[in-house]
Amino acid sequence: MTTLAAVHTALPPHRYPQDRLTEPLGDLCLAPGVDRAVFRRLHASAGVRTRHLALPIERYAALRDFRESNEAWLTAGLDLAEQALGTALAQAGLAPADVDLLVCASITGVAAPSLDARLAGRIGLRPDVKRLPVFGLGCVAGAAGLARVHDYLRGHPGGTAVLLTVELCSLTLQKGDDSRANLVAGALFGDGAAALVARAAATGTGAEPPAGPAVVATRSHLHPGTEHLLGWDVGAGGFRVVIDPAVPALVRRELGAQVRGFLAGHGLGTGDIGAWVCHPGGPKVLDAVTDALGLPEDALAPSRRSLAAVGNLSSASVLHILQGFTEAHRPEPGTWGLVLAMGPGFCTELVLLRW
Repeated sequence: MTTLAAVHTALPPHRYPQDRLTEPLGDLCLAPGVDRAVFRRLHASAGVRTRHLALPIERYAALRDFRESNEAWLTAGLDLAEQALGTALAQAGLAPADVDLLVCASITGVAAPSLDARLAGRIGLRPDVKRLPVFGLGCVAGAAGLARVHDYLRGHPGGTAVLLTVELCSLTLQKGDDSRANLVAGALFGDGAAALVARAAATGTGAEPPAGPAVVATRSHLHPGTEHLLGWDVGAGGFRVVIDPAVPALVRRELGAQVRGFLAGHGLGTGDIGAWVCHPGGPKVLDAVTDALGLPEDALAPSRRSLAAVGNLSSASVLHILQGFTEAHRPEPGTWGLVLAMGPGFCTELVLLRW
């Protein structure tokens, strides 16, 4: 049995109200003199109240190219990764040397050696720790990473595995780009890192697993012919975001059958899920998920609270939401939960939990 021992999110110290960011981001993306009425409405309707940025907002105009943005990602990302992982391990009552596998996901920067390799000596991981750096999953990596950690632990009883996600989305913003996708990203995304510690009780030892939700099952799904809907257009300026307006319609059309079929395989329906841990892609995506699954209006309230508090953290978002369920809003024993995220591919990842 894979049990979640701890989840912790680390956020940069530069925290801003959404309306404090609107005009500076407009200066970065829009031509001088352009009417900003639609842009301001976009920021006001994004469902975001506050966000944390990797750098003070006034420093973004000084970033000259992808190299400087990526160097900022590496510097700030390592600090946040260390905070998230160190705190999560301490909460689980473990030391860095106890980690057997570290899965590290990020889609907002690149490095070789990867973040996990640079972090290993800094935090005290064992030299023989297994590492799996992941790039390209985007927003789905929080759920997919948890599923792959579970796959590993099924074959390693007594093992400890960590999922670490580091997403500094603000550093991918394209200056001078007034495309819809870039403006939407600038209104929605925030920065942060999150770490999840999972353990598997050794069989025959009588050892009790840590007190946390257990992973019951997982499922992955790729939607053929939808590769163009979400991702990066990688060029000289770095990562130019691709967000197709057709994403909510795809969610409404496809998600219901996927989730209901997955749950039915375990004798469950959507009404049996007491904890929805859904990636907050944005208000329109959350509305589409609610419609597709026929959920009560308050079912995705944890996702909307996360979006309001920190914005869309890409792969770290579902871990930020899950942290709330392991702390202040802990479900009753026996409660079923579903981690649900979508990302480039276009793909969906489902993880069934039980407290």
